[in-house]
Amino acid sequence: MTAARISAPAGAPQPGLRERKKLKTRIAIRDATYRLIREQGYEATTVEQIAEAAEVSPSTVFRYFPTKEDIVLTDEFDPFLEQQLRERPVDEPIVESLRVVLRQALSFDFAEEPEVTRLRTKLMTEVPAVRSRMLESMSVTGGILCRSIAERTGRDPGDLEVRAFSMGLIGALTETTAYWAERGHQDDLPTLVDRTLDMLTAGFAGPADA
Repeated sequence: MTAARISAPAGAPQPGLRERKKLKTRIAIRDATYRLIREQGYEATTVEQIAEAAEVSPSTVFRYFPTKEDIVLTDEFDPFLEQQLRERPVDEPIVESLRVVLRQALSFDFAEEPEVTRLRTKLMTEVPAVRSRMLESMSVTGGILCRSIAERTGRDPGDLEVRAFSMGLIGALTETTAYWAERGHQDDLPTLVDRTLDMLTAGFAGPADA
């Protein structure tokens, strides 16, 4: 997803010192990466340069992020998504629950780092290696949705219908983000997300009105 950083929900247990240090290192690596990419472009930015800018070793970078693409794509959204979906009413349609959670994430994201969000989504659409890695990582978020849907419906997370619905949602939201970036981020992303979720709920209407 697009959120770069997600704060812990109110009342959630706060991470310990070790986890805070890890998060601080991840953020330093990501910040250095974004800064270098803005200055010289994605392809010209090397892991060695990122490590130097973040004041860590290249091996530390790889310990946190297996590939350069993962630095751009990895965020704290997946744990946030799973926790927040579990806190929604069990009788609420999953699409509506997802709508609420995404609004929370997007609101925080834009308030904190709108330029980072635009840069990340631009790279997702323009850099083949980043887009390829993003498609690979979609299965992780899809797995979270599978578990959430299974918990609400009493079905197995591996059921075909559960998997198809979950990955359909993830794919649709990914394309929504791509559409937003390809149009120069001129549209309101939350509004685009609402349009996508409305379409998934009501079904595809066919030709647009003249």
